[in-house]
Amino acid sequence: MVFHVPVLLKETSDLLLTNLSGTYFDGTLGFGGHTSFFLNQLNKNAKVIATDKDVAAFNHCEEKFSGDERITIYNSSFTEIKNISLMENVIGYDGIFADLGVSSFQFDNKEAGFTYREEADLDLRMNKSVGEPAFKFINQAEANEIADVIYKYGEEKNSRRIARNIITEREIKFIKTTTQLKEIIQKVVPVKNLNKTLSRVFQALRIYVNNELEELKLFLEKSVELLNEGGRIVILSYHSLEDRIVKDFFKHASLKCVCPPEMPICTCDKKSTLNIITRKPIIAGESEVKSNPRARSAKLRVAQKI
Repeated sequence: MVFHVPVLLKETSDLLLTNLSGTYFDGTLGFGGHTSFFLNQLNKNAKVIATDKDVAAFNHCEEKFSGDERITIYNSSFTEIKNISLMENVIGYDGIFADLGVSSFQFDNKEAGFTYREEADLDLRMNKSVGEPAFKFINQAEANEIADVIYKYGEEKNSRRIARNIITEREIKFIKTTTQLKEIIQKVVPVKNLNKTLSRVFQALRIYVNNELEELKLFLEKSVELLNEGGRIVILSYHSLEDRIVKDFFKHASLKCVCPPEMPICTCDKKSTLNIITRKPIIAGESEVKSNPRARSAKLRVAQKI
């Protein structure tokens, strides 16, 4: 079974691991691709704490890393980094990492319900025990709410038409599966645009039910607090919404002043907390994209604690 091919593996490792005997946090362990590589580089006295919301990923990695005492794994959101650090008696990290992509396993495993290419319950939750599935939202929400989610998180211009058709179809039959939603979208979107639109709608619903963007913002804020001086935060993102949040957060954290330009003197008392290492995001090379097409949209950004 193919779980996930790690993206920008060497680049990530080189930029993250500044202290080979240090303490590191991986907020999106997945099936352990990046972390396996990190552990191979780190010394025997290093420490890695990792989280993942997906139960299948957690169970897999519990077994995968069972013989390595350097790593501790939690079946939890990376937003719990502060609480987990307290439990682990970790005061600060030399590096914090997150790969924000959905794993190949989740896309390819039809039971996970992340893809429109296979019929499954329209769930889209990373952790099936938290929150409500996507099908509940689209069967209960008003048309404008559904349209707003599709437009805001999927940047889909046909969001209003799709939302109206969802309302029409759910009056006839309860919408429960990925296939049902796909058929609803097919009725209002030209064939030439269908795959892109399906990807955007499923992405939008996934982001919404998992509260992904708000969790990312919270994770970034907590991470900066927990970085040691000189420690680095390394983030891999795969779509413009995530990348914009990371870019804007790093930029704001790097500023020494946020007063309006017309202010004669600084009154904001802001302090710079990060130094941006990657002025432009690192992207996968042609050979990596050829061997792993999902690397095409990846953007790697790095900042260092001052």
